[in-house]
Amino acid sequence: MTENNGGPYNGLISNRLKNRSAVITGGASGIGLATAKRLAHEGANIVIADICPDDAGKAAADLVDGVFVRTDVTNEDDVINVFKTTKETYGSVDIAFNNAGISPADDASILDTGIEAWRKVQEVNLTSVYYCCKHVIPYMQEQGTGSIINTASFVAVMGAAASQISYSASKGGVLSMSRELGVEFARQGIRVNALCPGPVNTPLLQELFAKDPERAERRLVHVPLGRFAEPDELAAAVAFLASDDSSFITASQFLVDGGIAGAYVTPL
Repeated sequence: MTENNGGPYNGLISNRLKNRSAVITGGASGIGLATAKRLAHEGANIVIADICPDDAGKAAADLVDGVFVRTDVTNEDDVINVFKTTKETYGSVDIAFNNAGISPADDASILDTGIEAWRKVQEVNLTSVYYCCKHVIPYMQEQGTGSIINTASFVAVMGAAASQISYSASKGGVLSMSRELGVEFARQGIRVNALCPGPVNTPLLQELFAKDPERAERRLVHVPLGRFAEPDELAAAVAFLASDDSSFITASQFLVDGGIAGAYVTPL
């Protein structure tokens, strides 16, 4: 298990995920990498599935003593392969964090977003989650246990005037699919939950908002906690949902949004 080197876990070492294997899509950076570190810290064996170059993926996997499987989540054969590899390597597939996603600049208002931009976001953000759930559930059925965490968003539960129409629609689809799967497979020991983050301080967000500080401020003013989330805070939520500490939680929308969805106005 990976030792804590002064990271966000206050020196505490937990074994609540010991001997479990976790597949993390988009695991080489951002929330995915933070989650890989957290789950490894809690004892899990990690498989990082990412479309990044092999050297970057292997470097990320090495950080958690894990395995990198280059995976295009929009390619069904790649998705089948990553779960097959996990089973062959570790003997089980216990946790699936289906996290890969995009938010391109050409996805904006419905009046401006072209059909190709729409389709690309749907493929990466929604169809990939369909593939991942479809092909991990049989392993979990065989085991009689498993936890699936799908990354949705707070925009799956509320509207935004500064629209990213395909992104919002895709995340709404992830939320609805997660809820239905959570209900369908509950009595087979498989839990499925949708993680709904607010804005997170990742390289993607930094790049987006560095170009447009006014756009950043327009969003930040609506966060009651007054800041964006850190990736480690989302990783902690995933670790909870992956563990037996959340054994009675399934088919849920798990908001980690700094209070956005609960706010009418924010504090002065």
